[in-house]
Amino acid sequence: MPDTTITRLQFSDDCLAEIACPKRKLRILRGLGSGLTRSPDGRLFAIGDRGPNLKVKLAVETYGLTDLQEHGAKGSAKVMPALGIGPALAELRLDRDQIALVRAAPLHGSDGEPLTGLPTPGSANSRMEPALRIDGTPHQPDPGGVDSEGIAVARDGSIWIGDEYGPSLLRIDDSGQVHMRWLPAGAEATVAGAPYPCEAVLPALAARRHVNRGFEALALSPDGTRLHLMFQSPLAHPDEATHAAARHVRLWTLDTGTGVLLAQYLYELDEPASFLRDAAKQTLQRGDIKVSELACLADGQLLVLERGSETTKLYAVELSDDCALPAEHAELATRPTVEELSASGNLNLPALAKRLMLNTDHHPEVSADLEGMAVLDGRTLLLVNDNDFGIEDAETVFWLVRFDQPIG
Repeated sequence: MPDTTITRLQFSDDCLAEIACPKRKLRILRGLGSGLTRSPDGRLFAIGDRGPNLKVKLAVETYGLTDLQEHGAKGSAKVMPALGIGPALAELRLDRDQIALVRAAPLHGSDGEPLTGLPTPGSANSRMEPALRIDGTPHQPDPGGVDSEGIAVARDGSIWIGDEYGPSLLRIDDSGQVHMRWLPAGAEATVAGAPYPCEAVLPALAARRHVNRGFEALALSPDGTRLHLMFQSPLAHPDEATHAAARHVRLWTLDTGTGVLLAQYLYELDEPASFLRDAAKQTLQRGDIKVSELACLADGQLLVLERGSETTKLYAVELSDDCALPAEHAELATRPTVEELSASGNLNLPALAKRLMLNTDHHPEVSADLEGMAVLDGRTLLLVNDNDFGIEDAETVFWLVRFDQPIG
């Protein structure tokens, strides 16, 4: 692992709203740390996710929203108190030791109206988290809703956004307008009525993602013809129990013109106990470990951000033909599935070799919940955490990471 120098940069969050609650005021900050990238022309772009959302337990215990208990909300339900604060693109500027917000643009459809972060209607193979108002009544699903996470910028200035709901891929311009949304084959009905064009061109297998664990990591090849993307976790294929026990995540390479799957690889997650800062607080399960970001170092060389919550590890991987999976493992009907083989410990398929570049267990000053990563040059990265819109008093923090040797 190379030596690094890590510097915290100056940045100030904007407060976008304050909502009076029985126990304390809910202060909502701008969220922009779900994805980060540097465009080919040198600009920095970030993406915020669906908008402020709270787990029911947090809403009740911290903010005193006891109506949620009376409505029996539990499990994966999320409280979404401010739909006007939703998915948004941010352009940033790095100046010495400071990060400044240049502008923010809500994602919007052809009608110019901002998109909500509400879940889309679910399909038979893709469960959605219920979304609730503060009083516990349900929000209706929104076919145009987006949980934006990953981001990559093409040479023509268009921008790819990864979405956890479909999961799906959106192509937008730098004003935030959605020009196309790609869905898994068979998922057309989930976006019927969306205020932008949609095509179901992605492999149907994508819809087997575990709830809230869709496309969070994107990176474009240097020539822009291939989009590399990773699921956040192992697929729930064929079921949720398999997801919970599996430890291999699928990495896909897609044709950016058609959405056709060109190659599929496997990335093995580290053992949960090796995420020391997290393990010191609680016992981690396999499902607590996830992939949150991807960056391109060179053609066929990627940097993967793998994390718990407190601990983040960065690994370099190299894609090669001999590591690609046979084509049948992209088919829904193939049994046993990759995830079943992974869960059983009898995986007889190739997995990518990992080279450790950074482990924040050795840098306790670095923030938890790192989700954004941009390569600035051959030895320098920019990292940012997801502040979750400040609902648990977290602030956005940017970190400049300088390596003592080339990282490509």
